[in-house]
Amino acid sequence: MTEWYRVGKIVNTHGVRGEIRVISATDFAEERYAKGTKLMVKVNDKEIPVIVAHHRTHKNFDLLQFEGYNNINDVEVFKGHQLYVSADQLNELDEDEFYYHEIIGCTVMTEEGEDLGKVKEIIETGANDVWVVKRTAGGKDLLIPYIEQVVREVEIDKKLIVIHVLEGLLE
Repeated sequence: MTEWYRVGKIVNTHGVRGEIRVISATDFAEERYAKGTKLMVKVNDKEIPVIVAHHRTHKNFDLLQFEGYNNINDVEVFKGHQLYVSADQLNELDEDEFYYHEIIGCTVMTEEGEDLGKVKEIIETGANDVWVVKRTAGGKDLLIPYIEQVVREVEIDKKLIVIHVLEGLLE
């Protein structure tokens, strides 16, 4: 059975020629959405394979068109659904680089051993990613910058992240 990893969410259609508007969840948009790339859209519980025919960016969105989907009516069904890439299309990353799916779900602990919560989302800011942590104790989510002064250890196999708490970080 193929393992699939989320690379974006289809938020709308764009124009009348079958383009879709995607909010990406990947650092590799050019690679993920290259012409000829095989992706999958999960609509309800149905997996629909698609092949990228065209990709461009427009106002912070990735616009995609799939082979055989040349009309707005063909892609309306995709709105609000997730876009996936198969595990066999993932490349090896450098040390200290991670795929979103490896970080999301990890437990975040302080150097002192306090369990802060689990990473639920990653926000790209341009300078560095910010990991959104749903607190174990409840309350407002924590925003953890992925910078070496804060993130001390990432153990993917243990689903564990150890951070150094800078002043004001937990407020």
